[in-house]
Amino acid sequence: MEQRYRAALRGSASPAMGPDGLVFIGKEEDIKKSQRITAKIDGREIVVFYHEGKFHALDSRCYHEGGPLCNGEIEDIDGQACIVCPWHKFKITLETGEGLYEGINPLEPSPTPKWQSKGVKQRIHKLTIDNGNVYASPPDLSVNFDSDYYAEKYKKGGELAIGKPSNLESTE
Repeated sequence: MEQRYRAALRGSASPAMGPDGLVFIGKEEDIKKSQRITAKIDGREIVVFYHEGKFHALDSRCYHEGGPLCNGEIEDIDGQACIVCPWHKFKITLETGEGLYEGINPLEPSPTPKWQSKGVKQRIHKLTIDNGNVYASPPDLSVNFDSDYYAEKYKKGGELAIGKPSNLESTE
């Protein structure tokens, strides 16, 4: 599946600019059919999901250790659509980029696990649909997110979004 939606993006040499400096991501209908694609904004790889009638865009690399979110499964957790990182099963909300974990309050007499937020960890990207085209706004880099580290690390090697970094890369 990854190759199918990635292949559609290889044909263009550089991203087309849309209205108001937005970056063209793809055709609305194509993204709806594939349900996810990867694209680049200023060299930064993002993943765009179409899930339950909504478009969502996040940095393509997980904030935890850079896992490829484009290969993750989407799960509903407490009424929130979340992408599950295929490497370590970290859960990230599609809507806000919050990292979720299941924790307990040890002070409760009978503690039961509940889903809680770690805060916003993954950069989300604003999408605009215009005339059947999907565009992304360039990211506001004045605000930092944990996923920025891996977005920068893999900026020049977007193809690495498919696999884990080698030992050589991790020692650099």
